[in-house]
Amino acid sequence: MSDISRPVKTAAQQNPRGDARRERWREHRRARRAEFVDAAVRAIGKHGAEVGMDDIAAEAGVSKPVLYRHFSDKSDLYVAVGEWGTELLMERLRPLLAESGSPNQRIHRLIDAYLGTIEQYPDLYRFVVQRTFADKPVRADPVSAEKTVIANSLSRILGEYMRMLGLDSGGVEAWSHGLVGMVQASGDWWLERQSMSRGDLTAYLAQIIWYAIDGVLRAADIVIDPDEPLELDGDNGLRLVADDTGTEATGN
Repeated sequence: MSDISRPVKTAAQQNPRGDARRERWREHRRARRAEFVDAAVRAIGKHGAEVGMDDIAAEAGVSKPVLYRHFSDKSDLYVAVGEWGTELLMERLRPLLAESGSPNQRIHRLIDAYLGTIEQYPDLYRFVVQRTFADKPVRADPVSAEKTVIANSLSRILGEYMRMLGLDSGGVEAWSHGLVGMVQASGDWWLERQSMSRGDLTAYLAQIIWYAIDGVLRAADIVIDPDEPLELDGDNGLRLVADDTGTEATGN
C-alpha cells in the first residue's frame, strides 16, 4: 500500500485562539503607538522642537518606561512623528496634484499648500527636519522619504505631459527632485526669517518653476500661456493655448 500523506496543520489551525489573541495584541500596540505619536505632536506644539521624552510621556498621561515599551528609543519616535507629518502633508497635496487648472494655478496651489503646512506646524517641522540624536543614528530619514514621495508624484505628472507633447521625459525625475529640494530649502529659510509673506514667497517660487518649465518647452518650439487651462485628455491628447503663430496646438 502506498503512503498517504497527511495535511500538515499550520500554527494558526493548531491554535486559532492563540493566533487571534496575538493579532488583537498587535492591533492594540499599533493603536497605542498611534496615540503616543499624537501625544508627541501635541507636546511639540506646547514645548517646541526641543521637546523631551518626559514632556511627551506627560502629554500622553503615561510614565516614560511605558512610552519606551512602544518605541525602542528617541529616534524610533522621531521616525514615527516624521511619518505622521509626511502623511499630513500628502493628504493636503494629493488632491491638488489631481486638480485641473492653468499651469500657474497648479504650481501656486502646491507651493502654497506646502508652505501653509510648515507655517501651521513650525515646531513639528523643525523637530523632524533639524532633530538629531547623537546617541544613536536614526534608522530612517522621514524628510528624505517625504521629498521622494512628493517628487515621485510630480514626476508622474510632468512625465505624462512631456510624453503627450512628444518630448523626451527622461529628465523629469531629476527635475522633480530638484524642484522639491528648492521649495523645501526656501521654506526652511522663510520659516526662520519670515522676511516676506507666504503669498510673496509662493509667487517668487512659482515664477522660477514656471520659467524652468517654459525654457524646456521653448527649446522644443512650444510656447504656452501659463495662465490658460492645460488639460490632459486620455483620448484627444493635450490641448494647448495659442502658440507664437496664433494657432492652437494639440499634443498627441
